[in-house]
Amino acid sequence: MIDIISGVLATADSTPGRTALIAPDGASVTYGALRDRLLTVAHALHDTDDFGVLFAVRPGPDAVALALGAVAAGGTLVLADPGLAPEVFAGRMAHTRPRWVLAESLLYLLSGPLKGVARRRGLVLPNLREPFPGARHLYTGPWLPGVPRGALRLDGLPAVPGGPLAGGLPAVPGGPGVGGRVTSDQAAVVAFTSGTTERPKGVVHTRRSLAAGLRLFTEAVPLGPGDVVHTDQFILGLPALIAGATWSMPGRGDYASELARRGATHAFSVPVRLHALLERTPRLPATLRCLLLGAAPAPPAVLRRARQAAPAADILSVYAMTEALPIAVASAEDKLAATGGDLLGAPLPGVGVRVADDGELFVNGPHLARGYLGDPPLTEVATGDLVRLDADGRLVLLGRKKDMILRDGVNIYPGVYEPAIAALPGVGEAAVVGLPDPDTGDEEVVLALTATAGYDEKLVRKALPDLMDAPALPDRIVTLAELPRKGRSDKLDRAAIRRLVAR
Repeated sequence: MIDIISGVLATADSTPGRTALIAPDGASVTYGALRDRLLTVAHALHDTDDFGVLFAVRPGPDAVALALGAVAAGGTLVLADPGLAPEVFAGRMAHTRPRWVLAESLLYLLSGPLKGVARRRGLVLPNLREPFPGARHLYTGPWLPGVPRGALRLDGLPAVPGGPLAGGLPAVPGGPGVGGRVTSDQAAVVAFTSGTTERPKGVVHTRRSLAAGLRLFTEAVPLGPGDVVHTDQFILGLPALIAGATWSMPGRGDYASELARRGATHAFSVPVRLHALLERTPRLPATLRCLLLGAAPAPPAVLRRARQAAPAADILSVYAMTEALPIAVASAEDKLAATGGDLLGAPLPGVGVRVADDGELFVNGPHLARGYLGDPPLTEVATGDLVRLDADGRLVLLGRKKDMILRDGVNIYPGVYEPAIAALPGVGEAAVVGLPDPDTGDEEVVLALTATAGYDEKLVRKALPDLMDAPALPDRIVTLAELPRKGRSDKLDRAAIRRLVAR
């Protein structure tokens, strides 16, 4: 099985002059330049054993070189969302204790000297200067106030061009074991899906599990030289690099115009964003051969509009979760023809599925994450989705078992935030619910609460960014006389709450 690092380096060695990346601003980066930058980062970060790397860099060529270089050096990327509530960020750092921080200089500025300005504009950032004592820093961009003293700058690192391959894995000078090689069982990424300050839920993927996921993806969506894959997702961009294609990273301009200008053959979008795009631009470029939808269910209305916008392209909906990337793929035609639920598709080759007595889907396979941070290894993972298998062995989604909200492709777990909100002055009880849009599938987030003496909605809104991750902040706050409950356990009746707060 090809490794995520050696795969990219092998492509770079065979075709160094081919375009590997198109940056958000349109600048091109060759495979040779990417290889040299990757190995330079690996040499700068090398350590004597496994080490954690806090990663806070927006998608771009620097982010790709830093991420791959850190993993090549034996590091484990700890993905940091800049929109995290400070308390949640601190809790995650206490459990991971990274030895390096890789971040943009702008984030140091906005989380340090300009923290007050950022907060007034609704941006609350954790302080990256000192997530814990002893961390070393490597930053991208120009030096700005707030960058820690002694931090290394990416553009100032001594170049280490070229680099041999050994045993299918890159040999990194001074790597784990001092001159040894990292293995495919090395923890490569920790991606947090939810969790409180006391119990963060970090998904740990190894180089082996990531490589298996990339193989599953490329078998479902073949890629090769000449293809241009337009996405900001690593799990889609890395297969492009391994296949010798070009990874095009979205900029801030018009999405459809960018696809046309770069000659994109493949593109990825969250359904709600595609819906908004097609409202403005009903046709997509003729170069597009494959349009991938993921991170949220794709409603029929979005699929129909996508087929009209790109009639010659394959419209595919990818079903996946952080713990197992991917699980199944279904075409727009098959999804629109299916009845009795949302067709997810047949499990991809090698993906094992089990449907429990209550209908919940469990998944296993070589692409399964090693486990959750601090927990025993996983043998299968509960998806929280209720499914059935149709006559053709395909998965059909019937609903969710979890109290989870999906907005703009982000999973929101209400139980993470509700206790802290309920503890605010003037708040009795609190419940966060989602109201789905039947056309886009996206959900409006509503905070329902009961008020006590001294309640002030403005003060509650002001306090929420310190308690909730940015994607979870509510669109509306609704006060109710009481929150409905059900059953002997007196659980919140979320369906009843949704009915009460519906517009």
